[in-house]
Amino acid sequence: MGGSSGGSIPSSDIKSLEAKAKKLLAEAKSDISTHVFISFDHEDLDEVNLLRGQAKNEKLDLQFDDHSVKEPYDSSNADYIQRNIREKIDRCSVTVVYLTEKSASSKWVNWEIEESIKRGKGVIGVYSGDTPPSKIPIAFQENSCKAIKWEHEALMKAIENASIKR
Repeated sequence: MGGSSGGSIPSSDIKSLEAKAKKLLAEAKSDISTHVFISFDHEDLDEVNLLRGQAKNEKLDLQFDDHSVKEPYDSSNADYIQRNIREKIDRCSVTVVYLTEKSASSKWVNWEIEESIKRGKGVIGVYSGDTPPSKIPIAFQENSCKAIKWEHEALMKAIENASIKR
């Protein structure tokens, strides 16, 4: 019974295709922005929106996809709220905690930090001004998370490092 030659691909073609695929993957990797969940006290929403706006400014190299909650969940059901926040955290590689006096006492910020760490996410804090607030969330302290000043270059570097080290 006759057969054909098998239709194999010459090794030189395979090597060429492999080189092209590696090049495309390297280019795609450099263009991917980091997925970030921003944890904050809702009273700090205006300042967090400035951070979000800064990330969308095309003139800056601050690039991340914000998967945090934009509007508070209209529910008193903690399980429902936690389930929805978990889904957002799961889409991210890093949680950025906006550190203020208000976030230090927020049970939700503490829970989001703990949940992020439990799920293997990198966690960093960012603060406005020259010095971090005197009070920071307990979960942030207990997990020895790093806090940085709100400057786009430092923030991008910290997000990148937290994404790699998680």
